[in-house]
Amino acid sequence: MKAAQIGSFGAPDVLRVTETDRPSPGPDEVLVAVEASSVNGHDTIVRAGGLKMVSGRAFPIGVGLDFAGVVVTTGTDVRGYRAGDRVWGTVHPRGRHTVAGAAEYVVVSADRISPAPVGVSAVEAASLVVAGSTALIALRDSVRLADGERVLVRGAAGGVGTAAVQLARAMGGHVTALARDRHAAVLRDLGADEVLDYGTTTSEEIGPFDVIVDTVGAELHCYRSRLAKGGRMVTVGLSAPALAAIAASSIHGSRRIRTFSANPGSAALDELADHVTSGALRPVVHRVYPLADIAAAHEAFERGGVLGKHVLAVSG
Repeated sequence: MKAAQIGSFGAPDVLRVTETDRPSPGPDEVLVAVEASSVNGHDTIVRAGGLKMVSGRAFPIGVGLDFAGVVVTTGTDVRGYRAGDRVWGTVHPRGRHTVAGAAEYVVVSADRISPAPVGVSAVEAASLVVAGSTALIALRDSVRLADGERVLVRGAAGGVGTAAVQLARAMGGHVTALARDRHAAVLRDLGADEVLDYGTTTSEEIGPFDVIVDTVGAELHCYRSRLAKGGRMVTVGLSAPALAAIAASSIHGSRRIRTFSANPGSAALDELADHVTSGALRPVVHRVYPLADIAAAHEAFERGGVLGKHVLAVSG
């Protein structure tokens, strides 16, 4: 089978699509024929060597945090799934994988998958797995968005951002999206009440907000100052400056900057699928690449400026 792997850490050109043995599921695992996988920040950090403590240094290392596809076979202890079921899910972000989601087949624990939402293609489903679950966990668990609160989504045109705009609206928030002006019409269509051009709008000109969802990871202290009394801020754009700002904000009580590591299991994916099925959450796909062009997909992801997700069409 074909699988995207790296044989060394580095730029996107270290990615290779190679032939390798098809994995077999253990007693509590499921073998999935992958139809699509998206490109996420976690994937590019692993490839560049930023998570060596997790991935290890034994090559090859598989890439691809998420997937959508079809169950091929299940382990002896797995209940609730059978061959032919359409599913979506993630590999464990803290695992060491020689084969991950960007491959023709992947083996994962059964508690890391869920029935894929109906009415969307595998490519569309894959675009929502990590981005949607990250936005859901940020809004539901990290900042506990309440009905009627004022929400700023910073970096609103990206994968997590487009999902956060929609989910915040579905939860009753009044949503302000901060993104490139050329994406304004789409963001309004997704549910943003206001769209601000980040190229011309400074942090001092906006707010206050009850909730800020940040996907950028820079100038966090400037945006934290735009929180209303009792406001909450969460960032998913981690960097060394971001970590320093998070630590420094700990003295501010409820107005500290929160972060988390999204690691969705079946329950979160079930809830996410409900939002998709209800129409509250729609996929936004920037571009689809064949698996063989995964290096180009990583390059495009790192350039930024996207609307939605870069997705790999693996099969199907």
